[in-house]
Amino acid sequence: MKNLKNKVVFVTGASSGIGRACAEKFASMGAKVLMCARRKERVEKLAALLVKKYKTEVFAFEMDVRNFDVVKETIDSLPAKWKNIEVLLNNAGLSRGLNKIQDGVLLDWEEMIDTNVKGLLYVTKSVLPYMLKRKSAHIINIGSIAGHEVYPAGNVYCGSKHAVDAITKGMRLDLAGTPVRVSTVDPGMVNTEFSLVRYRGDKQRADATYSGMQPLKGEDIADAVSFIATRDENTVIAEMIIFPKAQASAMVTHRK
Repeated sequence: MKNLKNKVVFVTGASSGIGRACAEKFASMGAKVLMCARRKERVEKLAALLVKKYKTEVFAFEMDVRNFDVVKETIDSLPAKWKNIEVLLNNAGLSRGLNKIQDGVLLDWEEMIDTNVKGLLYVTKSVLPYMLKRKSAHIINIGSIAGHEVYPAGNVYCGSKHAVDAITKGMRLDLAGTPVRVSTVDPGMVNTEFSLVRYRGDKQRADATYSGMQPLKGEDIADAVSFIATRDENTVIAEMIIFPKAQASAMVTHRK
């Protein structure tokens, strides 16, 4: 088991949901947590909580992963010790709308592709030069069951997560022989702000997503991520698909 104590772990999209749970999990393990989000107040409040609760170092900052120039400048300007990134968790992502392709909203499409695909690439490209100088490093991408299956009205979101799946596999091929391992965690239904974001704040519609069943929690995914990140150097958990008990596929969920 790999010890992450005092190692730098970088979590994107850390202000809520899976990202927040992962940041806390790594802090509890004694890692130095580097984290960003678009919501500056939230991520800074979380940083203060983690420092107080776990007595570890945390560096939080605002960053929009959709802007490459901002991402590169921000990463390059980090204090030297925070550039020694052992684990990069590409978590920032979202879904917008649930419309058939003929009714698709261009803004929704652009937000999903810019965040889920281009944002992941921008952060990875900016962090990799520092990772390649290390003896060991690990990129873990948060994908989705939507990267393995397509469901009605999920067209562009599913397309963006299929892209994450393909990019992850491509990364693993390209980085073979380097110190960098590459993994993906692909959850089914997790009760976070995901649906609230998808439906632009419509809480009633968001809550209906999980009606009659028990979804996973962000902490469940954080457990999986931490397991992957702590395997010995010769072990790569390439892909992990995780469902709540009531869910069997993107389209099949048992509801009471």
